[in-house]
Amino acid sequence: MLKKRLVRLAIFLVPLFFIFSQCLNFKKPEDPRGSAYAGSATCVSCHKNIYSSYLHTAHFMASQPAAVHTVQGSFTKGANEFVFNPNMKVVMDKRDTGLYQTAYENGKKGQSQRFDIAFGGIKGQTYAYWLTNELFQLPISYTDDNHSWINSPGYAPDRIAFERMIGTQCLDCHASYVKQEPADLPGYYGGGEGFEKTSLVYSIDCERCHGPAAAHVKFQTDNPGEKAAKYITTYKSLTRAQKVNMCAICHSGANNHMLRPAFGFKPGDTITNYMQLHFSNTPVNYKAIDVHGNQVGLLESSKCFIGSNLTCSTCHDTHVNDRDKVMLYASRCMTCHNKDTHNECKLTNQLSAAILTNNCISCHMPAFSSKIIIAGRSGALIHTHHIAIYPEETQKVLAMVKK
Repeated sequence: MLKKRLVRLAIFLVPLFFIFSQCLNFKKPEDPRGSAYAGSATCVSCHKNIYSSYLHTAHFMASQPAAVHTVQGSFTKGANEFVFNPNMKVVMDKRDTGLYQTAYENGKKGQSQRFDIAFGGIKGQTYAYWLTNELFQLPISYTDDNHSWINSPGYAPDRIAFERMIGTQCLDCHASYVKQEPADLPGYYGGGEGFEKTSLVYSIDCERCHGPAAAHVKFQTDNPGEKAAKYITTYKSLTRAQKVNMCAICHSGANNHMLRPAFGFKPGDTITNYMQLHFSNTPVNYKAIDVHGNQVGLLESSKCFIGSNLTCSTCHDTHVNDRDKVMLYASRCMTCHNKDTHNECKLTNQLSAAILTNNCISCHMPAFSSKIIIAGRSGALIHTHHIAIYPEETQKVLAMVKK
């Protein structure tokens, strides 16, 4: 009897031991980019405050899985529709399987697709759905300007469209990585690009700007007393050109010819190895202000840039949400321009020093209307990165003060 009990106990314990041993040997799945990458989650233990702050930035919101807490538009009845005309509308609704956009024409239900990815989250959002291994833009986007659903940028006002493909170049700057593969539906909607869904690394993550971090994490974990960052690229270690190139890989316009996917670009790389820059040989349009515009080209054409060591990070801290803080940016202008160096301004004797310093951005980097973020409307306002004197903006400031 005792022997039988021991046999039964062994039968019970052996599989339990096997399961327990597997738990002890559990390893974190390898990053889709390879073993050299650690994943942003590993950064939190040492850089918690920076990471927590970064979660509220435009770079982090560049792409996220679409869900109730990431999609900004309303799903409340009465506010969950975009009406094209009395006979045509799109309804946004919640279901057990997710969030959906559904077309209705003449009261008849048409195509319906799920929100799978949310792009953006500052001035607005647009959305994508998966069809097998291809990505397509949904017909309705969202604007923060008046907190409403809008027809997606560039879409016709009299047609509900689900067939605009989202390709590699879109993901290059809205995600940190995705593996390309042959499209499952060649020829569908005019042809497309295929992606391995499970390889998608959302947002612009830590390693997109600092390079692969696995070796850095291992060294710092094994040597907790070592405060100097090893095996990681710090922004301050880069040359001025390398710093600007880091931003230019995504902020130099959407019309450049890509030589290879931007995912391979690492801090310290040369941008011309990845793309042919088109704006370098064309006149700068100071009012070409769009989310996909050439902010770097506009900045490099500025007297401030040419006559100094100015870089993007002189004004922008990518770890912090500084958007709409015009006074903060004005104060950063004053790190180079003070009362003594601002005597050339024609308004010096007309306006107080306080008014001058408060309006640096309004006068020298005015906001113009975007025609890409919100198609067919006045558009969101975006500040130009060409720093210059704009006489019409000067007159606005003078008129405002006289009131």
